[in-house]
Amino acid sequence: MAQAPTRSDPKGAVGSPTAPARPSARGLARDSAKRFAGFPFAAALVDALAIFAAAAASAQLYRLLTLGRMPEVEAATSVGLVVGIIVVAVAIQRGQYSLNVYARRGGLFALSLSAWNFAFLCALALGFATRTSALYSRGAVGVFYVTGLIALFGARRLLAVLVERAERAGLIAPRRVVVVGFEDALARHTPRVEARTDRMHIAATIALRDNSASLADDLALAAATVRMLRPEDVYLAIPWTRADVIEAAVDTFLRTPAEIHLGGEAVLDQFKEARLVRFGPTASLGLTRPPLTRLQRAEKRAFDIAVAGLGLVALAPLLLLVALAIRLEGPGPVLFRQTRYGFNQEPFLIYKFRTMRALEDGARVKAATRDDPRITRVGALLRRFSIDELPQLLNVLAGDMSIVGPRPQALAHDQRYVERIARYARRHNVKPGVTGWAQVNGLRGEIRNDEDIQARLDHDLYYVDNWSLWLDMKIVLATALVVFSQKNAY
Repeated sequence: MAQAPTRSDPKGAVGSPTAPARPSARGLARDSAKRFAGFPFAAALVDALAIFAAAAASAQLYRLLTLGRMPEVEAATSVGLVVGIIVVAVAIQRGQYSLNVYARRGGLFALSLSAWNFAFLCALALGFATRTSALYSRGAVGVFYVTGLIALFGARRLLAVLVERAERAGLIAPRRVVVVGFEDALARHTPRVEARTDRMHIAATIALRDNSASLADDLALAAATVRMLRPEDVYLAIPWTRADVIEAAVDTFLRTPAEIHLGGEAVLDQFKEARLVRFGPTASLGLTRPPLTRLQRAEKRAFDIAVAGLGLVALAPLLLLVALAIRLEGPGPVLFRQTRYGFNQEPFLIYKFRTMRALEDGARVKAATRDDPRITRVGALLRRFSIDELPQLLNVLAGDMSIVGPRPQALAHDQRYVERIARYARRHNVKPGVTGWAQVNGLRGEIRNDEDIQARLDHDLYYVDNWSLWLDMKIVLATALVVFSQKNAY
């Protein structure tokens, strides 16, 4: 029987018939998946217990903080139960109870804060709707907010430390993978994995000869190697055009206990969210997902309404003063309205304080430049501190915009960029924002060339692909800090 070429495992496991059949770590690697299959349930239970314990202790903590001078208050255990259920549901929906999330450790606080704020806002809204919020002391609920967040993050951090120690002790081993494919395709199709973050380890690669006469022998040898190495997964690095080889390989490895994976073509590297989708009996490869799930859209919308509503109330005196200043400077409307593209490239009217003598819209719009003669004296001051953008809080309440998102461009500019800049239209997969990731990174002002718009696009797409409520909060806080230091606002 002809032997298929194999490559050595850098850690000592060799994909050849003469390799040791059972290295000492293999039992742990094979059993770790079963041993930790209940990890998501355990992580969810830890979250729920931490939140409920913090809720039960909040009344006593409140009495300690007030030196016992305040009257007895209703324990926040019922609030804790509601918040705990929402936190666990959000984490499950986002896939945050994966062992990989805790193995990385980084980002746990951001995940905890985002889920906690959303759950707390939902609980407050539920209390308001059912008129039960009066039963609880605002001070005690405030104490629960702080202690609950600390307890949630502390419990997750402790669990992450335990996961790390289990990894060091060899109790959690990465999944072992054997890669099988044609010699010339292995370099292109072999998955690039990092054992620490991906929890996978390539135990061996087995090359098949691109010869129909030797295919059966090569696959038989490959199957024998797989049985000997006992990996959890077999990865087929075979071009999709070779359907006959794929079918033969699948038929061969179905006789082994390993999971079989068909490697993707190079085009799939552009789509991080690609997954198998079934439409009835028909299977298809889903290349993209919506940027936000329904729950995430509700979370972001609640944040938008809260910030825009509070902002309009708090800034009402300033808005009235600005409107009066614009009216006193000269004739013309106080508000400037212009058509922009929003979510799904649907047009809407954006509101801004008028800062120019010209009111351009439609197919011919000239962007503002430094020392632009069209800008009024009051307008220059408003633009310097981005005060002219505040009426867009009305757009946020109307649902046309979000507090944070890619900044919308005039229709004439937007249409030109869509034609010239690849992936530009992806900015419209989320609602445009009053502020954005590009703006807090200094990318605002005049667009002089394609490099300027490409830099903004890169930041906008990063936001689209990495949205979280914590990122929105971070951008809002950064906006408040940079608004008085920006030099390219004119």
